[in-house]
This record gives sequence, C-alpha cells and structure tokens, in this order.
Amino acid sequence: MAYISSLSSFSLSNFSAPLPISICSSSSAFLTSQIPCKPTKRSKPKGHHVSKVSCNSNQNTPTPNPEEEKPSSYNILGKHRRDVLLGIGGLYGASALSNTNPLAMAAAPILEPDLEHCCITDDVPPKGVIEAQVYCCPPKSSSPPIDFKLPKGTPLRVRPPAQFVTDEYLEKYKLALKRMRELPSDDPRSFKQQADIHCAYCDGGYKQLGFPVELDFKVHFSWIFFPFHRWYLYFYERILGSLIDDPTFALPYWNWDNPDGGMVLPSIFADEDSPLYDPRRNPDITPTTLVDLNYGSGKEPSVEQNLGVMYTSVVSGAKRASLFHGKPFLAGKQPELGGGTVELGPHTAVHRWTGDPRQPNKEDMGRFYSAGRDPAFYSHHANVDRMWNIWKTIPSGKRRDFKNRDWLETSFFFYDENKTLVRVKVKDSLDTNKMGYVYQDVAIPWLEKKPKPKRTRKAKKVAFAQQFGGIGAAMAAETGPSSKFPLTLLDSKVTLLVKRPKQLRSKRDKEEEEEVLVIDGIEFDGDDDVKFDVYITDEDVEDIGPESTEFAGSFSTLGHSHSNMNMDKKIKTSLTLGITDLLEDLDAENDDSVLVTLVPRSENVSITIQNIKIEFEKDE
Repeated sequence: MAYISSLSSFSLSNFSAPLPISICSSSSAFLTSQIPCKPTKRSKPKGHHVSKVSCNSNQNTPTPNPEEEKPSSYNILGKHRRDVLLGIGGLYGASALSNTNPLAMAAAPILEPDLEHCCITDDVPPKGVIEAQVYCCPPKSSSPPIDFKLPKGTPLRVRPPAQFVTDEYLEKYKLALKRMRELPSDDPRSFKQQADIHCAYCDGGYKQLGFPVELDFKVHFSWIFFPFHRWYLYFYERILGSLIDDPTFALPYWNWDNPDGGMVLPSIFADEDSPLYDPRRNPDITPTTLVDLNYGSGKEPSVEQNLGVMYTSVVSGAKRASLFHGKPFLAGKQPELGGGTVELGPHTAVHRWTGDPRQPNKEDMGRFYSAGRDPAFYSHHANVDRMWNIWKTIPSGKRRDFKNRDWLETSFFFYDENKTLVRVKVKDSLDTNKMGYVYQDVAIPWLEKKPKPKRTRKAKKVAFAQQFGGIGAAMAAETGPSSKFPLTLLDSKVTLLVKRPKQLRSKRDKEEEEEVLVIDGIEFDGDDDVKFDVYITDEDVEDIGPESTEFAGSFSTLGHSHSNMNMDKKIKTSLTLGITDLLEDLDAENDDSVLVTLVPRSENVSITIQNIKIEFEKDE
C-alpha cells in the first residue's frame, strides 16, 4: 500500500484536471513559462482569457502495400507538398520551419500545428469541479529532428498477450515503468511527458498552422488514428526497454478480443503496490469482470456480444481502408471527419469501460486528455494496433492500406530513448516486422463468429407490410426519409426507410464497391459521452445485440470539448458502415429500400443528424 500512496500523490500533483483557462507556450524558449494565447477572430474581447480544449490469422504479416499514388497536391512553387508536422515531444523553434504561406498551397495534406502556441487543454468538468490546470505541452528540443530509419539487425521484439506473461517478464516491466516514473517531469522520456503526448495531440492542444480560423489538430476521427498511435507505442516501448537495458523488451497487449483469459482487465494492472496500477480506474472492474465491447448499450455484456462487435468492426463492416481507418484528414478541415470501425467501436468502449465514474470526467481512461496516465492505456492501444495487422490478413474484401501519398507521407515527431527528436512517416509504419516488433499469436475466435439473423426472411416481409403497407410502402421507398431531417436522437429509437441506389449487384460489383450506410451531419455537445447503435431492422432491438446480423455498428465517442468559452462546443462528424455482407445475410440485397433503426444509448444527450443515405464506396 506504500506505493499507491506515493502514486496518488504523483498522479494528483502532476496529472490533475484542468482549470477553465488557456495557457500557451512560446516555442522560442524552453517551455517553462506560460503566456496567454494570441487572440483570434473567435477570442473574447480584450480583458478575457481565451479558453481552449487541450490538449487464426497470422497477426504479424500484413499484406504488401500497393504502388503509391502521386501526391494529390503541390505548393505553388512547384515543390513537393509539405509533410504534416506533429510536434509530439516538442519541436525545434518555429524559425526553423519554412516560411511558405500554407494558405497559398492547395489544401490537401494536413499542415503542421501552430508550434508558437501550444495551449493548455480545457476539459472543464461538467459540474464545475476543478482540481488544477493541465499543461500538456512538451519540453523544447535543442536541435532539429533526425529522419527515422527502419532498424536493421536489431532483435525482434515480441509483444505478448497480457494474460500469459511470465513472472520474470512482469518484474522487468514493473522495473522499467518504475524508472520511467522516477525520471524528472521535464525529461521527454518521463511517464508524465509520455502521457502528455495523448493529452496535447488527441484533445486539441495544437491548432493547424496558417489559417485565419482556429482549426483543431487532432489525431482521432480520421485516417491518421492508427499510424499515429502505432508510432506513439513504438517509442514508448523503446524508452521502457532502454531504461532496463533490454532492447528485446516489448509491451504486453490487452487481449480484450479473446475469451481465453483476455476479456478482463489484465491482473498485472490490478496490484495496488505496482507501478502498473492506476487509482483512477473503475472500481467495479476486477481481473474477473467481463469486458464490455458494446459498453453503454444498457445490455449485460456477454462473450457472444463481444465476439459480434469484433466481427462487425473488423470483418464484415470494414472491407475497405476508408471504413477501417476512417476519413481523410486534410488541410483546412476540422478533424471530426469520421472515425473508423475499430476506433468508434471496441476502442472507445474499452476506454469508457475502464474510466473511473467517481471522477468528474471519468478519468483516467474515460477522457482523451488523461487516458495516457493509466498504464493499461498502452496495452489497450497495443491490441488496437494489433487489429490493423489482423485486418490486412482477412481474405474477403479489398483490405489494403491507402495508396494516397497524402496519407503515406504524413509525418510525426517523437523523442526516442536517447532524448533525440525523430521524424517518422506513415509509410514506414505499415509493416511491424520491418519496425522490429510482432505480436505473439493467439486464437482469434471472432474471425469465424459470423452473426446470425434474428428473424427469418418471411417474418421480416410480414413486419414490413404491417408497418408501411401497400402503396404507403412504395411511396416511402420512393421518397426516402428526407422529410424527417434534420432529426433529433434523444431518448427513443428512430426507424427510417432508406432507399438503396442500386439493386441486383453482381459478385464483381460487390468486390469493386462496398455498399455503405452513411449517417451524415452527426452533431452533439463535445462534453458528452455519446453512443448510438445502428440496426438494419424495424423490430424490437432490445432483443437484438451485436451477436445478430441486424447489428450494423455503433457510433461511440469520449467527451472532449474543443472550442473557446464564447463558442459552443458542438462536434460535427459522420459515421459510415459497410453493409454488403449484412444485406446478403438478411436476404435483402435485392430490396429497393431497407429499414434503418437508430438507438440512442446516452442518457439525456441530444444528437442531431442531418441525413442518412446508402451509397457505394471504393478506396481512392
């Protein structure tokens, strides 16, 4: 118990909740002083502080990446378009950056964040409960970054499932994390600085550079979600290994998709005397509590539901890169464009399930700014990262990464184990074998766990006729649900008839283009935890769950406000779900229209939706 006492003190003094103010740092000096952010067009009048939101498939052999496409844009000088600069761990002074005006460039790749002003996160607790400010900005590098080179001749690191680690391994892990926690807080390798990476860059600590309107720079809800977190763990793991002088050390992954000992909180994180413990975690969770991969549904978790979530998120609903990875994040756009199936499904569910309901915002895992303070976070994201490898080995669908160079050439910056600032690119993260690590193989039962329809085709036809009846059904199929928009999703489900653009699709058609359900213009308060489930049915969905074919997927987010105090904190995004396999399994692939039911799962949370449609999608 001596350790938990010191840990609690460490957590609260160094990792406390934020004040409702915004603090920025100048990148022209070591980040020890804090100054108010520059006023912008959205700032309050002079005299007011600006408030900001801070900051059995082979699992290790991804399919080769196809030939890269040409960049989609160049700057007006004819030079190759600038890479994305994510200054994780700190960047060299802004004077080292190009003076090219980003506004003069074609808006395709993400522009770098405004490094002159890294701002404090602003996740003000909804009830006004405030502990202390959170300053997530990193220390400044004294020298320019070096370009990352894939390792050669180094020992291969094998990431083990957390439920099967040996005592010897666990002692090494505990020692490494203990030493990381003992590093000075301004050391970029310290646990505080490593946790702050997620705080600053996943919760709006930076803005995009060069735009007259403040545009958030965040790595969630877009196609950079997977590569960013892969690099994040890569350097975190290398730092841990270096602290115990073991280059073979590898992070354990939280195997929450596996009922063989993995669908619980790993016991290695439950010892209160261990450096792997976090006191701000759901007290109802123990190493025997079944994880809920459909968290927030109001249903009792079950292994069958969890397997159904995994099948839908990785197999049937993610047959294209745009569905699995999410939407492109390009310059001049807000990042809430649309997350991928794993990010919005099991990834978010585990975050929310693990967060502490006793805390104002369900810290630590239940909020972006604080998630990295829980050591379980890194093992959670190791399993998320593992899903990327598994996804590329599933034979059905065109499961290949984007060929677009705006994605492949995207760059991030991290401090390595030598405190050296390193520049990395997405294209170097596509194969974990080349990066020097793999995942220990375990059974993947959900790959073969195809959900089954709740009702027969005949029963569905009867229900359809009873609800819409004769001519009314024909009219509904013709006009679609447009007259109902914008619709508000609050306390009760909404069922709509959505017209399909084409029927009688050939096998080749289905291989070339995935039929997708698009829920567009999803808008909600950024402070809220939001969840709704989507079903292709009109029946009583309380009797249906992810184990049934009718379940198309979920939209689920963590609360993360993102604007100034004088502005609303609305988030606008979209959800795209692959439904080709679902329609086949429901024997509905030749229907003119389908019934779509949205079921809100968040208490007293209002969600506005602008449109629902079905279209066909293929990767660029």
